[in-house]
Amino acid sequence: MILQGKTALVTGGGRGIGRAIAERLSALGAKVVVTGRTSAEIDEVAAALGGLALRMDLADRGAIRAGLAALAEQAAPVDILVNNAGISESAPYDRTDDEAWDRQLEVNVTAPFQLCRALIPAMIPRGYGRVINVASNAGLTGYAYTSAYCASKHALVGLTRALAVEPRFMLLDEPFAGVDPISMSDIK
Repeated sequence: MILQGKTALVTGGGRGIGRAIAERLSALGAKVVVTGRTSAEIDEVAAALGGLALRMDLADRGAIRAGLAALAEQAAPVDILVNNAGISESAPYDRTDDEAWDRQLEVNVTAPFQLCRALIPAMIPRGYGRVINVASNAGLTGYAYTSAYCASKHALVGLTRALAVEPRFMLLDEPFAGVDPISMSDIK
């Protein structure tokens, strides 16, 4: 099992793509920490995988800090961070209010930024780390009625590309090849 002894944190891991990623990482030997807002879903996935459920609302910066503090007490340091959680709201541009804009940017790009900033520094001295930021084709092109979502996913792709070329990440076992805006190409 190629990920034996590694700890992976998957945001939005209670259902859909996040759940599938958590299941795959577990099948490859990683201990998986599943985060999400819905306790029943993350509890079920964590129990099925022998992992850890961590309730964390990514729209709330205080909840992220509290979740990371709880994580530090309950699990080994994170080796693999999968920023999968995301939200999308649809409205014409002129009817997208500030609250919808803020929510989507907070969950889709600010939370991944905060998790990267909190978790990557501990990966460097261990010589191993992977970050997978799950974007969407909306991070590469625009779509009507989803201006805030597209802006947030473009920002996530930009963040990912910037992290991938930051010189201090060259200390990892590969030039931070695990930073991948779209796929899990580094974890097969």
